[in-house]
Amino acid sequence: MINQSMGSKDWAMLLSLSFLWGGSFFFVGVAVTGLPPLTIVTLRVAIAASILWMILLFSQHKAPKTAKLWRDLFIMGLLNNVIPFSLIVWGQTHIASGLASILNATIPLFTVVIAGWLLPDERMTARKVTGVGIGFFGVIVLMGPSSLAQMGTDTVAQLAILGAAISYGFATPFGRRFQTMGISPFQTSVGQVTASTIMLLPLVFLFERPDQLVNPNNEVWLAVIALGAFSTALAYILFFNVLSSAGATNVALVAFLVPLTAIFLGWLILDEQLRIEHFAGMAFIGLGLAAIDGRLWTKLKNATK
Repeated sequence: MINQSMGSKDWAMLLSLSFLWGGSFFFVGVAVTGLPPLTIVTLRVAIAASILWMILLFSQHKAPKTAKLWRDLFIMGLLNNVIPFSLIVWGQTHIASGLASILNATIPLFTVVIAGWLLPDERMTARKVTGVGIGFFGVIVLMGPSSLAQMGTDTVAQLAILGAAISYGFATPFGRRFQTMGISPFQTSVGQVTASTIMLLPLVFLFERPDQLVNPNNEVWLAVIALGAFSTALAYILFFNVLSSAGATNVALVAFLVPLTAIFLGWLILDEQLRIEHFAGMAFIGLGLAAIDGRLWTKLKNATK
């Protein structure tokens, strides 16, 4: 059984994950200036796989072994890496990052429905639906109404981002099965990105021929390395830890935190200005997260008795 109300350790990992994935939008933005989408995605998971295998070889962990386990890891890699990474990177080349962030924030909406359908201990409740709805509204407020101005154009790119969100919505409930298969979050991370690399390598050479591309500048390579090392290798260790302890719906909440941390990083590093809608959006996101967590409302309810 999972803990539906996350502890401080889970919240800390989720917040750290939001910083790692918030940074991925910046890294992808730099990478697409010098490399095509499928090449970026393949390099991202290949770098992550290389790093995690090196850690595995010099640690107490063992590689996944059984055919059934690898079958499920390939499915997980398809749902959690190959499909969403490819769709998001391609979509980001056609629509503004603000709109992409809003569409990406539909992940918890799909996850609540799909997890409620597939997992007996994550049934959809009024509290979850309300919290997810408030959190999604908070993302719209945070990014500003102007982010929705492009909604009527580039429909295919928008559908691509939504397709990625749906794929993530299936991936997180599916990933719960690794808890019962005697495999650690670290081993799951290794297996997933390894399977993703194996699936992507023939596709990238078939469609984009990276061996014939012009060598990009150092900024592009640094962005790709950061994508693989931080936004993938380290990020998925955190992801599978939260998934195993707090469940699919809770780990999907990172999609609400990603745009929030991206704006915070812009203020901290790039000296971007914080506006009133940012604080309002943060308040709605916080309210939504509190509603889903449930402990605050329980305390308030008990206090009024």
